[in-house]
Amino acid sequence: MLTGLFDTHAHYDARQFDPDREQVLAALPGLGVELVVNPGCDLASSRQAAELASRYSFVYAAVGVHPEECGDWQDSDVEELRTLAARPKVVAVGEIGLDYYWPENPPRELQKRVFRAQMALARELNLPVIVHDREAHGDSMDVVREFPEVRGVFHCFSGSAEMARELAGLGWMISFTGVLTYKNARKAVEAAQAVPLEHIMIETDSPYMAPVPHRGERNHSGHVELVCRRLAELKGIAPDECSIITQGNGRRFFHIQE
Repeated sequence: MLTGLFDTHAHYDARQFDPDREQVLAALPGLGVELVVNPGCDLASSRQAAELASRYSFVYAAVGVHPEECGDWQDSDVEELRTLAARPKVVAVGEIGLDYYWPENPPRELQKRVFRAQMALARELNLPVIVHDREAHGDSMDVVREFPEVRGVFHCFSGSAEMARELAGLGWMISFTGVLTYKNARKAVEAAQAVPLEHIMIETDSPYMAPVPHRGERNHSGHVELVCRRLAELKGIAPDECSIITQGNGRRFFHIQE
């Protein structure tokens, strides 16, 4: 079992954990998980994320409105996000971004307006951002380029190797999930191989995206070990070295002290 693992993206506020949330979280240190960041997806889940971070020493939070959840966005929502971001152990603005995959998602222009508003908040607060980008690579990169002072991570990265290299050149991070373990994960593998390890973090995106051999099951942070082992294989390093490096990357990115 690997130790010192940092799951940089997991949603323990999600309803899938309602039956046993406390038990799952309490078990994580025994599975080698040293740190977890729980991003919000709307105001309610952002509040929950901050609350969970206050109760578990190894859990940190991010606050933000996800593109799929921005349909009822009010400009005044920025004020609540600003207040939440001031809470102890809130380390980023997120999960924010663009999602053009589902036809029923909020209109693209609204998604971009909400994304820009939260990027501006991150710039104001000097916080990193956690970006969700699904089938919106061009527009996501356009927004990122508008905010050169902001640094962030494209979580569950699904873009090309060229896009990954551009993000790394801008000082951004790339984060990979259990998708790296899937047989059809050519793009993710190519991106992981293209980017220097110092620009890579690992995550589970729990309760989603469980790695092989758990694909289709409810995911949890203990499975980030499998992502770490696959990344180590792709980078030609030992798994324990990969755990140390990716934890250090995550700590620096989120400004979490040793």
